[in-house]
Amino acid sequence: MPRPEKVQAVAEIKERVEAAEAVFLAEYAGLSVKEQQQMRRALRATEGEFKVVKMTLAKLAVEELGHSDLAELLTGPTGLTFADQDAAATAKALQEFAKEHTRLVIKGALLSGELIPPEKVSELAELPSRDVLLAQIAGAFQAPMAKMAGLLAAMPRNLATMVQQLIDKLPAEPAEEPAASEPADTPEADAAPEPEAAADEPAEEPDTADAPEAEADTTEDADAAEEADAAADEETEENEADEAEEEK
Repeated sequence: MPRPEKVQAVAEIKERVEAAEAVFLAEYAGLSVKEQQQMRRALRATEGEFKVVKMTLAKLAVEELGHSDLAELLTGPTGLTFADQDAAATAKALQEFAKEHTRLVIKGALLSGELIPPEKVSELAELPSRDVLLAQIAGAFQAPMAKMAGLLAAMPRNLATMVQQLIDKLPAEPAEEPAASEPADTPEADAAPEPEAAADEPAEEPDTADAPEAEADTTEDADAAEEADAAADEETEENEADEAEEEK
């Protein structure tokens, strides 16, 4: 049964490998303690860390993670360099230190779950750092935007210039003679509408020439009526007298 310390050490190596962006393997035999400290400081500037662990524990850790091909490189005095932030910058720092200290031999690296050989590590070291790449990407986005902003800002000025040039090239048109204007209607003519005939004609006065004749006719009729009434009364009286004599 493995000891708890050993189990804990394997778990820590596994966690460190899984969290790193890249893991570089390098043989450090022959480096002095001072040289190792210099290398650690250079790697620390790139958010990298050089760590020496027991190879037996490191093999157990990577094998449990499914990287048996990486376990084959864990032989001899091999140190692990963990790149936590920028794999290219850490690879560059490790590569530059190896050029100055030939005892440091880069054996390979685990990058994005894939094992890459030493020559690929050298190519990775030639890439720009994360900060440089981000700056380049930002510049690539900003350049078209800045160019577009310049074009949009210049567009009104250019458009006004083109319009003015077109106006200057147009031929001058002859002035048109004013058309003879018709006499305007007078205010009196507009304000005074034609009166209607029925409204302006005076009302006909009643004809009074035949009034005496009408009155005369009325008088004659009244006289005739009185004469008729008188004759009727006389006739009634005669009838009553005759009836009285007959009764006697």
